[in-house]
Amino acid sequence: MRAVLLAAALLLAPATATHAQSGTGSTFTVQNVAFTPQAPVLIDGVNWRCNAENVCVGTGGQSQPASRACRRVVARVGVALASFTYKGTTLSSEELAACNVAAAA
Repeated sequence: MRAVLLAAALLLAPATATHAQSGTGSTFTVQNVAFTPQAPVLIDGVNWRCNAENVCVGTGGQSQPASRACRRVVARVGVALASFTYKGTTLSSEELAACNVAAAA
């Protein structure tokens, strides 16, 4: 019986780990599609790459609050964002508005 439980735990472990990692991504979209960065942008160690669907995906980077990461992206990219997620934390519409205003100042 122990062997069966151990085998079941081992089979379920990879699926659980994969599911947990899927929520740790970093993405943003800009409000004006014409200003989506064409070349990769490196900000605080995050390599942001944007695709034709106006979605920019970031890999790597340091641990910091999502609101700070958002302000750094807006300051560097120079345009307001329509959405922002950093390492699995998605900013609310109020937080996103504050990010866009703070970074534009």
